Amino acid sequence: MMRRRDFLRATLVTAGSVVVPTACSEDEGVAGACDAHENDAYFPQSVASGDPRPDSVVLWTRLADSQQTADVSLALVIALDEAFTQLVTLTPTSGSAATVGSTSTRLPVIARAEFDHCVKIKVSGLSPGTTYYYRFFYTTADGCVSSRIGRTRTAPTPDADVPVRFAFVSCQDYVGRYYNAYAALAREQLDFVVHLGDYIYETTGDPSIQTPSEERKVTFSDVKGAIAFEPAEGAPYHAARSLSNYRELYKTYRSDRALQRVHELFPMIAIWGDHEFSSECYGATATYFNGRQPETDVDRRKAANQAWFEYMPVDYPAGDDFSYDRTAEYPQDITIYRDFTFGKHVHLVMTDLRTYRADHLIPEDGFPGKVFARQGDLGIGNVPDQGSNYFDDIDDYEDGYYANVLKEAAPVLGFDPSLGFAQDEGTHTVSVPFVNAIVEKLNEKRAAEEQLTVLDKAAYIFWDRGIAYVDLGKYVDFTLEKPDFYSAFGSRYFVVKETFDAASRFAYASTEGSPDARVMGEAQLAWFKDTIKESKSTWKVWGNECCLSQLAIDLTPSFATDDPLKRRFYLSCDGWDGFREQRNALLSEIATAGNVVAITGDLGAFLAGTPAVDRIDAEPAKIVEFVGAALSSDTYQSRLQRQMASHPLLKHAMGAESIAVGIDTYLVDTVNPYLAFSNASSNGFCIAEANADEFVVSMHMLPADALAKPLYEEADKATLDGQITIVRFKTTGGSELYKEEEGTWKKWSPATASEGS
Repeated sequence: MMRRRDFLRATLVTAGSVVVPTACSEDEGVAGACDAHENDAYFPQSVASGDPRPDSVVLWTRLADSQQTADVSLALVIALDEAFTQLVTLTPTSGSAATVGSTSTRLPVIARAEFDHCVKIKVSGLSPGTTYYYRFFYTTADGCVSSRIGRTRTAPTPDADVPVRFAFVSCQDYVGRYYNAYAALAREQLDFVVHLGDYIYETTGDPSIQTPSEERKVTFSDVKGAIAFEPAEGAPYHAARSLSNYRELYKTYRSDRALQRVHELFPMIAIWGDHEFSSECYGATATYFNGRQPETDVDRRKAANQAWFEYMPVDYPAGDDFSYDRTAEYPQDITIYRDFTFGKHVHLVMTDLRTYRADHLIPEDGFPGKVFARQGDLGIGNVPDQGSNYFDDIDDYEDGYYANVLKEAAPVLGFDPSLGFAQDEGTHTVSVPFVNAIVEKLNEKRAAEEQLTVLDKAAYIFWDRGIAYVDLGKYVDFTLEKPDFYSAFGSRYFVVKETFDAASRFAYASTEGSPDARVMGEAQLAWFKDTIKESKSTWKVWGNECCLSQLAIDLTPSFATDDPLKRRFYLSCDGWDGFREQRNALLSEIATAGNVVAITGDLGAFLAGTPAVDRIDAEPAKIVEFVGAALSSDTYQSRLQRQMASHPLLKHAMGAESIAVGIDTYLVDTVNPYLAFSNASSNGFCIAEANADEFVVSMHMLPADALAKPLYEEADKATLDGQITIVRFKTTGGSELYKEEEGTWKKWSPATASEGS
């Protein structure tokens, strides 16, 4: 077992005076003799810095020496200039190879083998609002080699009246795509970069989002430690599970020169999304198999957490002495939500929306016919038109006739014979129309004289109505020989809006304890609300992983009256649309702070809007949200096209492919009255500029096909610039939103909401 002092932690260093080396000083040659020996082979992930504060920053590198399997010693040098003629004296206070308290311009640090030879140094005592340069040195048998030069910058003091300029990015899949957006971003003048999650993707070739190429792929050396997939269509692939798998993802991703260059130039403030562990996860639970098998894996989650801890330059809120301990109980093993101030005008609050969240409200393995909200639960006037008449207890009806039909059908059609009811649930309330659909499917294989009875609508039309999972969009394609009863549709994707809204209200009202904490957890939620409401900064900027704005589409004009697709659908309930009551409660509180701006990732689209409390009986409360598209990952439009091609009903619907093609028009519609702008077909990044008067966001948009080959060199600059389109928005206070059109700022007003939106 590792001793506590052996866990990876940041070396703590205090910066002191500036020294100019002379011909006879001990620092002679620090900047000069090793310059000629800059060697990427020993520093294959280059360098990085992160979490800048007025007096500190975290520096990072990783050493790779095939001749060394044990711990190795490096040296860090920091200067005020890129030529390293103004060196900063460094005094280690803990965790260094040097004697604690000794002062030098060359700080020895240890790269420990058990932590993949990663090195993290928190340097304190720095001057606020100051640019520093740094590099690492390593002595080999052939002489001294150095890393590339890194540049970082501390935050201004909280009382400094200075403008702040930063980028925000997310979703940087490496597989099959190049980081051309980073190549463009690296030419910007920035104070820092915010990464809103999905820094890595845990899969090597998931056909739903990835297309590997020979030049751009990920492979695992520990194949046995990974999760293997053999999809019906596409090549076999793996998902990371072991610590080795997750480390190799970071090593591969950060081998890219465009990403390295951004890390070399700017400090990064990062939070994780889902893919740093597992797609659309909650806590330590994955969702690959949609309930077909248990997917909670704490060991896997801890492996992902440790790799993130090793490779990301983060200043943890637990304190300078924090070290990652995989023996700690999950999720107390690591806390990553934290906040930063940049002068008087920006207070950046970064949240963690994956670690503490509850399961999706509608389970992927929920039996579609199960009624989970009865008429008596909802109230007669609160049952949506899309609800189902139901058997109050299917075991009692006609001496259990239809209960026996379902028992017969379960092994034939492939669903759980318990119908999702726990053993202690005495009453089995089931949707009549869904049972009829199963009966009709069974009758396809039965002779005329053996046909099962389909219950006539006239017999049940006046029975009580409630909400079954099928009413939320958990449709089953009964045209298939063996239909699929386990699906993300109706759970995470394409969820019927009216029934989900009613289900959300019912679940929220009936949840014991703290229903508002289902996304952030109680401790983080209290911290977040207090931090926002008590902030004195001009702009309270929420680093938010999941889209806050409502994303619904209205298909009612496109389908006939009796078509189950004649509905309004939430496109995804993995984000805040899946926690609408929690969103309402949160917005109603933080909006009172004024000038709250959410910067968001995850979705894969550019959006701008003013998300608001969507309850008619609630006080109006809005903030402003800017959503950045994926830096390199699949665009939202592309993902929608794949989803629609596999949806049990949409895949058969004529013209359904036009929905994804025209998704921007569907989104900027009265069903989403507070959404001002959508571009779901581009990649790119955003630049935010904040001062005392306004918060401006420039969306730098690249067509998805512009990522097919690298445009990293100076000779590629004109080609890359020619493919970038910039759209600008700003807010000047409250929840007012403006869009720049032909050099003029035009105020945007919310659309008239459609009934019940």
